[in-house]
Amino acid sequence: MKLTQGEKGILLLSARESIYSLFDEVRYPSINYSMYPALSKNHGAFVTLLKDNHLRGCIGYIYSDLPLFETVCQAAKLAATEDPRFPPIYEEELSQIMLEISVLSLPTQVKDYNEIEVGVHGIILEEEDGRGILLPQVAVEQKWDLQDFLSGICRKSGLDLNTWRYRFLNLSTFTAQVFAEEKHRNLTGEAH
Repeated sequence: MKLTQGEKGILLLSARESIYSLFDEVRYPSINYSMYPALSKNHGAFVTLLKDNHLRGCIGYIYSDLPLFETVCQAAKLAATEDPRFPPIYEEELSQIMLEISVLSLPTQVKDYNEIEVGVHGIILEEEDGRGILLPQVAVEQKWDLQDFLSGICRKSGLDLNTWRYRFLNLSTFTAQVFAEEKHRNLTGEAH
């Protein structure tokens, strides 16, 4: 599924409104799916919150039984309040937060590490002793090569960094449509 610019804009605005609704229930977003059928399809998605270009929260779903619109709204609220790495967002901070959304493709099982295209694929590790996910943009932002990416997913999953070197990991790849706010408006309507 390829989202239009309009659909991406709706998702970004709705994600922001979902976070605002934590402080003002009246603002919770809604949508007419007959006008935007792509947003009614079940898709996994992640919402990333950035403050001064640093991670401030990120939560999402690899798979979702909800329409994409609802998945994004729910992930936005959870990224703002439930990411265990950060305290919950406070209302005065909202004007400093930028949102990025990643809409995921269905995962594909990896049979050879060389199938992984750094900067194109995200990776999911599912082992008894560790589970984790890295979005495609993480490797680009960190300037990682394939070996760094594999070590990174091991670290994220609580495994030794070199686990991938001595046993083949249960990995899947996915692609993502990644888009972010260029500007947003705070509660007073002032552009940032």
